[in-house]
Amino acid sequence: MSIILAVALMLVLSSNAWANPACAVCTIAVGASLEIARTLGVDDSIVGVWAGALLVMIGFWTIRWFEKKNWNFKGRDFWIIIVSVSMIGFMYVSELTYSPEAILVFYLDPFLFSTLLGALVMYYSSEFYQWMKAKNGGHAHFPFEKVVVPVVALLLVSVYLNYFPICEHAATGAELYSF
Repeated sequence: MSIILAVALMLVLSSNAWANPACAVCTIAVGASLEIARTLGVDDSIVGVWAGALLVMIGFWTIRWFEKKNWNFKGRDFWIIIVSVSMIGFMYVSELTYSPEAILVFYLDPFLFSTLLGALVMYYSSEFYQWMKAKNGGHAHFPFEKVVVPVVALLLVSVYLNYFPICEHAATGAELYSF
């Protein structure tokens, strides 16, 4: 519920922006669907991918709001995105137990790892779209390409994590909740 409230607050603060890097409808849909997915039993690593993407979108909205207010400082965009993605700790702090595991060369919680992965995929797929648009004379190749590119990238990562879990807890279906 607090996610929806935070997203609604961000929408109100940036409602006058004319060119946003993330679709308002998409931001609300992802925010609302995260809790629904967890309730339906979707693996936490997949929910983490989409939560990371949501937090990057909120960071993009915050950057846009800072631009509107003409608040500029060195490293502004970098720090806004970092702080935005760091909010994952506040989103699910009471619902998940931090249980770090060996994932590739990292020793992280699978949910945290997938959140960081989702944030990186969202950020770089948005950058990839901007690069494709620049190569095409400043125009999209097809309608809603700005939405399709990140969603397809996140969907591919989600499908991959569904069939190839990132840790043994996900493979055995062990609960990570602490009640």
